[in-house]
This record gives sequence, structure tokens and C-alpha cells, in this order.
Amino acid sequence: MLSRSLVCWFSLVILAWPAGGSCAPEPTWKVKSGPWGELVVRTAYLEPPENILAIVAKPSKVTRWTFEQTTEGAVRADLTKAGVPAAVIERLCNPVRMVASGNDITLLPELEDLLAIPMEARSALYQRLAKHAANEYQRDPVHVLGGDVDDWLAETDLSAEQQDLFRRLLWRRGTGLVFSDIQALLSLAKGPDGVGAVFRAVTRVRSLLVELRLPLTDGRGAFLDYWSAGGLNIERLPYLAAVTRRRAPQQLDVTQFLPVLARRRVYTFPTASLGLKGRLPDCHWTSLNFFEEEPKDLYLDSAKASEHLLAAYVAVDPPFRFGDVLCFLDNGEGLHTCVQVADDIVLTKNGDSILAPWTLMQLKDLDEIYRRSPDTRVQAYRLKK
Repeated sequence: MLSRSLVCWFSLVILAWPAGGSCAPEPTWKVKSGPWGELVVRTAYLEPPENILAIVAKPSKVTRWTFEQTTEGAVRADLTKAGVPAAVIERLCNPVRMVASGNDITLLPELEDLLAIPMEARSALYQRLAKHAANEYQRDPVHVLGGDVDDWLAETDLSAEQQDLFRRLLWRRGTGLVFSDIQALLSLAKGPDGVGAVFRAVTRVRSLLVELRLPLTDGRGAFLDYWSAGGLNIERLPYLAAVTRRRAPQQLDVTQFLPVLARRRVYTFPTASLGLKGRLPDCHWTSLNFFEEEPKDLYLDSAKASEHLLAAYVAVDPPFRFGDVLCFLDNGEGLHTCVQVADDIVLTKNGDSILAPWTLMQLKDLDEIYRRSPDTRVQAYRLKK
């Protein structure tokens, strides 16, 4: 039987293979030079396996915007302030399209309303909606990392009509390009297969494939010290040393340099069994278990994770080292943690959802997701020896 990691790796390769089986050159780039060696990077999209998609609730085809603890007058004011066209506001405030429940008001926009709202107004409105827990797709939108819409759409099974709709309903959260109107895409889906195609498309996650180019040209000692993390990753040192002796031109997957637990998880989605402790692994569990052979589930408790970070790690300034925990902070609040791999590439798990895989990402893309204000910053912590 194939191992879980091998099945996930094979699925990743299939997702990255060009349609039609052709071998067109893939866009790649190199990271900055450093002790990590010469690294070549390309993107690939991770798609949740069918057994996970089968247990995740699917949204309805009806778009709902919920304003909590408010009044009709305040909702009108919010829509006007965001820049929603007056004609759309009048349609939305029609009693047929406005539902009051206690102190909450829900609007039921139709497709023509969504399309009539300019991107700037949509961005302002959806940032307002994201403050309310009921608006899950505004709170946690689909991210088009790097802003490359063509790349995001290239490997989907969305129809031409759905792809056009996707482009027209994009909005900006900070500097990032995002999408929230999944129900609108579903309204154009034809049958169960069409619904499945939409859900597979919006649950994919972009990751990076990073390879070391050999042979090394210089700096063998610095290379070994960097990837062994000054002894914290000592169990990989025999393999790392063997790599430095290669003489033929070749490229190696750098995930083979990761410690055992991270190596086992990268490019995979969590299984339901990982939630038996009451919560699935998140960014803190991932970051603080990076050098562990077996996971410590006390890090599922955010308070205990924070306590351990402050006690067992020391704050450091750039340049970052392999295995450093990078923490996004905003006015003293920890928003997210990830682990330094090389240059601006990190290992991350974005949230505790079963739809959030362990991935390699660029730090600038995480900044698009987690930057809350101009005061948001990244602080690095290094495990004490």
C-alpha cells in the first residue's frame, strides 16, 4: 500500500502537470543567494482529497450579508459609505431582500447586485462584513496569491462563464487580491459535478516547490551549518553532507532537509483523526513542533503555546536562520506564526481548518493574509539550545 506522504506527493505532481500532458516550461524563480545554496522555486496548487471534501459542509447558492447588532438605518449608512450604488441599496433594502432577526439584519443580494458594485466599493463593504462572524467568506476569503488571476484559474474546472464571474467579483483586502462570492459561482454550476468543481477550485491552496541546484559552488561549511540549524536538525546532517558531495548537475527537493515531523506533514492536509484532541493543528502547533520527532499537543492551547514560545525561545533580529519561528504581531497581539526555511520562504499552516494544509509560502504572501494594520510586524524567535 502506498504511504500517505507518497500519495500526497503524487497528487501534487498530478496537479502541477500541464493540461494535455504537454511539457511546456513552468515559470520558476531563484531566491536570493545565501548559505542555503542555490534554490529554484515554482508554484503548485494543493487540492484537498475527496475524503476531506466529502465531510465538509457545502455553502448554499444564496448569497447572504449579515450585519450584527444594527438597524436598517445603520445598514443603509454602511452601504452608502462603502460606495454601493444607490439603485443597488434600494433593491437590497426592499422588504423582500432584507431579513431582520432580533438585532441582526441579513441582506439577500442577487447576481445583478453583485456585478453592479465596483471593486473599490466591494472592497470597503466586504471589509465591513468581515467584522461579523456570520459572513465567513468575507472573513476568510479565497486568496489569489501574487495577484496572478490567470495562474489561479488555469488548473480549475470552472466554466468560461464562471471564470469571467470570478474575475469580475474580486476585491482587495489590503494589498491582496481575494474572492468571497462562492455562492454566486455555485449559482452557475450545472449539477453535482459543477458544484464539486466549484468547491474543489475554491479550496485549493497555492504552495511552493523548492529545489536545491547541485553541485554546490562554494560554502559547504556554511551550507551544513544552516540546514542543520546549528545542531537542532542534527539527524539530517548525514544526508546533508552526502548532498554536498554530489558532482553531477541535478536538483533536490529541499523538503528532504526538514526535520522528521515537518517532512511528514508538508504538502498534506490534516486528517480527521488529528482532531481527536478537540482541535486540529494550527500555526502555533506547527511552529513549536518543528524540531520535535513526535508532536506535543499542548501547543493546541494558544495560551500554553505562547507561554512556551516566550520561555524556550529568544527574540532575534534578521538575518533569520532555518527553524526560527516568525511571529506576526500587531500592537502586542500574536496573529500568526510560521517557520523560516530559506530566504523569504517559510513553512506554514494557515489556521486550524481541515482545509488548511501544511505548505511552503513566501513571507510576502503571508503578509497579504495576516497584515491587520500598518503596525503589523514580524518578530523572529530562536529555540534556545
